[in-house]
Amino acid sequence: MTEQAPIIRVRNVTKRFGSVTAVDDVSIDIRQGEFFALLGPSGCGKTTLLRMLAGFETTSEGEIEIDGQPMLGVPPNRRPVNMVFQSYAVFPHMTVFDNVAYGLKVTGVGKSEIAERVKEALTLVHLEDFGRRKPDQLSGGQRQRVALARALVKKPKVLLLDEPLSALDAKLREAMRLELVHLQHSVGITFVIVTHDQDEALSMADRAAVMDHGVVRQVAAPATLYEHPNSRFVADFIGKMNLLEAKVAGLSGGRLAIDIEGLERFEVPHDGPASGEIGIAVRPEKTRLSKEQPAAGRLGLKGKVSDVAYYGNESHILLDTDTGVRFTTTIQNETRRSDSSILIGDDLWISWSPEDTLVLSE
Repeated sequence: MTEQAPIIRVRNVTKRFGSVTAVDDVSIDIRQGEFFALLGPSGCGKTTLLRMLAGFETTSEGEIEIDGQPMLGVPPNRRPVNMVFQSYAVFPHMTVFDNVAYGLKVTGVGKSEIAERVKEALTLVHLEDFGRRKPDQLSGGQRQRVALARALVKKPKVLLLDEPLSALDAKLREAMRLELVHLQHSVGITFVIVTHDQDEALSMADRAAVMDHGVVRQVAAPATLYEHPNSRFVADFIGKMNLLEAKVAGLSGGRLAIDIEGLERFEVPHDGPASGEIGIAVRPEKTRLSKEQPAAGRLGLKGKVSDVAYYGNESHILLDTDTGVRFTTTIQNETRRSDSSILIGDDLWISWSPEDTLVLSE
């Protein structure tokens, strides 16, 4: 996407609750018109950071700017943002129309303008024919759309979403991911979503900040987070990853020489500094299993199959290598065979290309 000026600037923000530091010296820029994700495990500080953007929590240190204005002392209702909560928080006694209109009514907007803006908002979320229904007459996905329409009707500069899909079943959650992306493109405003779900962030966000214990570990586009993680934590948190400990044997001309137990010294592409002990990683889908020793040019370890997990479209094979390291590989189930060609106890080689090897110094 085209580079845009930041609509949100977070500078050295820290939030403490007593002796607990929930957010620790975070600095990020969120661009105008982008879909941005705050991603990380439970307790990493992502929701606290979102609540500080919304004004529901104050910063212990640091500064937040939204649309060029400092937010220190600005209450939630005066900020150019609106928030969609995990529970949706729709009023059960009100119709869909009145739920969406509520925020406009309390700010004194005229009836004719309310009617026009509510109709526009309900059309955006495909609920134009549901205005007279009550929330208990709606599905979970429809109630979520009501919450979205209620947030969008006030035309905020930024929409904040706190785990908005977590209450939905898996199939509806997947469908709503696409709807949220289409909605964001159609309204053209900045979306900031909090999620612990890597698939959610990878499939929806233009960029994501991966958080761990209150610290932002990496901010990047989904493909960069997946293919070029900057640390062991990000590599292990985003998708599945095989991690190995290694030693640097030399660095020359953009090639890093590496020593790993059970493998002959090999080289991988690397354009940064590296020395001493490092982490080596390879994604399961970039590995291959074979009964014979891999061809020259591929890195290979021998082992025994310890588990086979069937997931419908693919199977995950766990291999305990002779070096004591457990590897995971994935195979596509391309036919309707009910039996597996790989069985627990099989002796196999696992191999991968040096070019698919990640170097992790942190």
